[in-house]
Amino acid sequence: MSRAPRTPLGLVRAQPEPPYTFTFDGRTLTALPGQTLAAALWAAGITSWRTTRGGGAPRGAFCGIGVCHDCLATVDGRPNQRACLVAVRPGDTVTTQVGTGHGPDGKGTPS
Repeated sequence: MSRAPRTPLGLVRAQPEPPYTFTFDGRTLTALPGQTLAAALWAAGITSWRTTRGGGAPRGAFCGIGVCHDCLATVDGRPNQRACLVAVRPGDTVTTQVGTGHGPDGKGTPS
């Protein structure tokens, strides 16, 4: 008897739908249906997608459950989206969020 591979998908014998694309800061990436934005960015090797208001320090996922707000990103022009909770959708345009995300350029950059 063959055993399922020792991966999360193998253990549950999942058959995910085909991946689709989205963009992050102009770079085309792929995601699986239902995958969170944070998971898709991590899978692409991206660990930071926000900078802090005070000193511009890089931030990404910290708690992974939507409590800490370190993973905020701008998705389709909407700032302050928690990447650990938002499912990435086909064709989404995601950009690094600078500060509050509410500056004149929509990214938080002061005028």
